[in-house]
Amino acid sequence: MATQYINTNEIPPISLPAGMGKAAEILNRELCGAENVVATLRWLGESDRFDAEPKAATHQLVYLMEGAGVITLGGKDYSVAKGAGVYLGPSETASVRPQGQSALKLFHLVVPEKKD
Repeated sequence: MATQYINTNEIPPISLPAGMGKAAEILNRELCGAENVVATLRWLGESDRFDAEPKAATHQLVYLMEGAGVITLGGKDYSVAKGAGVYLGPSETASVRPQGQSALKLFHLVVPEKKD
């Protein structure tokens, strides 16, 4: 298996609908042939929010790379800062929003359950 280098600085972020920030897929089938994972960088401005929707038969990781924010999980808010993250099993959901005027940069990893 060959090693693939992906320069994420060369992948332009796409503006999402109002209130959802920007996103850039940095790992997927098209970029490098990844069959069982999609990774996305997400940028949230002061009034943006990311809702990690429940996905049956998947595992998700949302990791805070920059900024300070609030993660809502199970109806409860948790103040978080750089280095915090949340794991979501199948059918679990969470939302992330900036705290105050802080912008956020998130790493969002989605991995489907693989049957043997």
